[in-house]
Amino acid sequence: MSIIEKAASKLEQRATVIASPEVTVTVDLPQEPPAVPPEGAQAPLLPSGNPFPEVSAEQKTAETGTALFAKIDLERLRHLNIVTPVGEYSLTAEEFRMIKRPLLNNAFSGEKKLKNSNLIMVTSALPGDGKSFCTLNLAISIAMEMDRTVLLVDADVSKPGQLKLFGIQAELGLLDLIQNPELPLSEVLIKTSIANLTLLPAGKPTRNATELLASEAMAHLLDDLAGRYPDRLILFDSPPLLVTTESSVLSTHMGQVVMMVDAASTTQPALKSALTLIQHCGYVGLIINRASPHLSLGTYGYGYSYGYGYGQQA
Repeated sequence: MSIIEKAASKLEQRATVIASPEVTVTVDLPQEPPAVPPEGAQAPLLPSGNPFPEVSAEQKTAETGTALFAKIDLERLRHLNIVTPVGEYSLTAEEFRMIKRPLLNNAFSGEKKLKNSNLIMVTSALPGDGKSFCTLNLAISIAMEMDRTVLLVDADVSKPGQLKLFGIQAELGLLDLIQNPELPLSEVLIKTSIANLTLLPAGKPTRNATELLASEAMAHLLDDLAGRYPDRLILFDSPPLLVTTESSVLSTHMGQVVMMVDAASTTQPALKSALTLIQHCGYVGLIINRASPHLSLGTYGYGYSYGYGYGQQA
């Protein structure tokens, strides 16, 4: 049975999140994260009465160098049910601890077998599977490691959402770096008040985004980002595979791919088609969202093992 047939079979069984071939973890992520106020709208108030103002990253500077800096509103993130370094115990935080472990092992183990193993793309077959929400939670969870740093890249260049989740604004980003190799990286990266977490926004939209992501300039940029720091993991929030061609192009550079699957709406044909587009990747994992509650066992969400999860493709 091929890897695509196995994945489709697990979807039919309404499987829980597969974190490794031996352990599964239940994650009940929302189909869409709680609403973030649209531009120009009045931000909602927290119980404390504090609003969620958006902060311009260009107006902040780090103490060292010229890198942009943004102070992240952790209370905002908690309100959106996103993992935070200072948050209280939550099931979501425990679940992402389980999800990140095989990814980290692949990226930083002594016997690396995957090319570009520290480049990880998070995608889905179709919109609405909780992709961006998962990417942000995974990025912060990895940043909480004692000896790892994370670069979160908003590669969903047609419909970027990471900065909105953070509540910050920026003009330049990934597409600008590709189009202008002379543009200093320090003028684009946004260092955050979350230790070990840096952001790379999508940048100014352009009609030829797919061609830019497939260009030699993109390949050189990724090589530079991946090799600049040995402890860095680069996480890409990419578009759904069946909506644009940008994700399939981006996946050719990735060492690992994480696919979000909505157990309530993603069909087998859609999943098969999406997995076919990334079958060249050496390592693919599935996060099955909105799975049936009866599949989970115990307080910490441990579930049944189906013998399929993160692993090398045949």
